[in-house]
Amino acid sequence: MAIRFDGRVAIVTGAGNGLGRAHALGLASRGAKVVVNDFGGARDGTGGSLTPAETVVEEIRKAGGVVMADGADVSNFEQVKAMVARATKEWGSVDLLCANAGILRDKSFAKMEVADFAKVLDVHLTGTFYCCKAVWDGMRERNYGRIVITTSSSGLFGNFGQANYGAAKAGMVGLMNVLAEEGRKNNIRVNTISPTAATRMTEELLPAQAQALLKPEAITPAVEFLLSEDAPTRTIMGAGAGSFAVIKVMETEGINLAQSDWTPDAVAAHFAEIADMSKAKALEGAFQQTQKYVAQAAARAGIKL
Repeated sequence: MAIRFDGRVAIVTGAGNGLGRAHALGLASRGAKVVVNDFGGARDGTGGSLTPAETVVEEIRKAGGVVMADGADVSNFEQVKAMVARATKEWGSVDLLCANAGILRDKSFAKMEVADFAKVLDVHLTGTFYCCKAVWDGMRERNYGRIVITTSSSGLFGNFGQANYGAAKAGMVGLMNVLAEEGRKNNIRVNTISPTAATRMTEELLPAQAQALLKPEAITPAVEFLLSEDAPTRTIMGAGAGSFAVIKVMETEGINLAQSDWTPDAVAAHFAEIADMSKAKALEGAFQQTQKYVAQAAARAGIKL
């Protein structure tokens, strides 16, 4: 059965260009009513215009979709709340959120200004929190919600010159982990997309041949899946150029050291065993790590828990 979004209301932030535009078009083509949100600023977050959002709105309308434009700045909570209230008043709910908006202010860490670090976190991480917060109560009341937030390989794996962007994008995983747990009882599923695509955010970083392969619309199927009725929750999906993957944070089985070996020298001596990935697992919650460590310590001490 084809995945459809008939009767669902979706907000896509940063939808005036690139990935957000592709996601908005895709959701609308599958029946969703879509709020095309875009502040309309430059790549570094300066300026602002509703024109990019309105252009995408016209595309969707011409294709027969139901849509509205919104110019809320995601780093302004009052504007985000007003956007959600407007969509709810017009269409009755907000069921789907794709938090995609972002900016870049790349510089090596030595040259990065404090203001540029703060602004990138403000738009990406705090802005995503604002969007999730604004839709959360309505989703809980209706016992339904699907949220996709956007991380990046720069945050998951690192990239030169992007301490601000990488920190913000790594923070998305922590936000997802907690929201997924808190949303379970109300059928709110929260996932993260890690896209690789040729957009205005990456146009200076990729050669022409790579840009031709990395089309933004290649990411949208993963986003649509993660927003669907039968979506998983607490999943990080990588996507790009038609490739799709699942990314997990893993922890090795590790070892327990006797108290007499609680020294850096003992850690160094046993580091290869500590770092052995052969039995590594993706833990399902913070307390699972605590339970594992306590169980290992209890086994060494002969304590039955």
